Amino acid sequence: MDFVVLPTVPFYTFILFLLIHTTSGLVGYGEYRRNVSMELNPGQEEPSIGAGVVHVRSVGSGDTLHFLFCSHEAPALMLVHTNSSSSAVHIDWEAFLNGNYSGSLKVVPESSVQFSSAVVFTRLWEYDDVNDTADPEHLGPSSFFPPYELQDFSWDDLNATINLTNHSVTLCGRNSSNSFRNGSVCLAFSAFESAGRGSVWPGLLHNANSSQLRIWLDNVTPRSNQSRFALELQSVSSAAQRGQVDVLRSIDDEYTPSIFKVSQWVSSPSNASSTVLGYTQWKPVAYRTAQPKFEDATPCRHSNPVLVSQLPPSGWVRAFFRDGQQTSALNITFSIAGDPFYNVTNYLSWSMLVGLGPPPLDSFSPLVLSIMAVGLGTPLALILFGGAGACIFKKGQHPQGYEPIN
Repeated sequence: MDFVVLPTVPFYTFILFLLIHTTSGLVGYGEYRRNVSMELNPGQEEPSIGAGVVHVRSVGSGDTLHFLFCSHEAPALMLVHTNSSSSAVHIDWEAFLNGNYSGSLKVVPESSVQFSSAVVFTRLWEYDDVNDTADPEHLGPSSFFPPYELQDFSWDDLNATINLTNHSVTLCGRNSSNSFRNGSVCLAFSAFESAGRGSVWPGLLHNANSSQLRIWLDNVTPRSNQSRFALELQSVSSAAQRGQVDVLRSIDDEYTPSIFKVSQWVSSPSNASSTVLGYTQWKPVAYRTAQPKFEDATPCRHSNPVLVSQLPPSGWVRAFFRDGQQTSALNITFSIAGDPFYNVTNYLSWSMLVGLGPPPLDSFSPLVLSIMAVGLGTPLALILFGGAGACIFKKGQHPQGYEPIN
């Protein structure tokens, strides 16, 4: 019988692992890059108080993304996409600072603008969750404290925190109430040259068409011992916004432990609902400490979007968008019944992406695919090569002739 060398099971498992690992590196992480630059108050000769805007210019192959992170009145993040690699932001500072907002912010040439949107943080709600339901939509008006109108906050100078190398900036603000004597509301903005993932939870997956905002409450004094918070967002878009937030599910929680969902609110052309022009995306989780551990995570929920009859209270948004532009609003509520109240840590953070085109979607991570390769590949190899070995062994046996007993 000829001696046949069979490849070992670990060898085939290794090959399967190598193929899956190599393939997984290509899923969701394209090589597309943009040339990103950042500037503060473009075109302004002398600094002014309370009217700051950070402009990020992200140039691709034949197009440009303009992100504008704005601190005048309610903080806002605007996105403008053009089909020109030479488009620019033009601000009429004299008109804007005199309160003549309309038309004082443009992206030129105006004919190059393909899509525009804005997300504005308008209100911070606080309610007394005395029955520990964490469900403000079913509470009476008496459970709510007067909301904090973010348009009335005083915002810090953006020049103090802007990082031109990392394309990031942090904005903190407060009002004159006792609740904010030692506390603040902060927003951290980041833009990206290429695909990647946030280094801290929730580890959102981004690409070169994305920007990220992280919002947190730090050391705000609550108005009751059972206080919980909710955040009101208003969104403006040059395209139709879907009247619902899509919730997608996954079975991989490696980057955001215990979270198997991602929520996204997208804009589409009115005549092509399947085409996505822009999005706001988040994972339904917030964190109760600045350096969170697993037990510091708390779920969050969103309300259904509703139409709003006027533009949000942001001077920069009113400077760019015209009256009659579609505006929608929703609330993000934090915590669930049984979770600690805000005063346990006096901290709460939440993150979101704002970007162009379809939102980036998580695929199985290399670690999960490796485990699947070993878990599924080993039994398969045992069956295949065990069967092959049995056939070869049986084929190698020769029947013996008749042998007499005596």
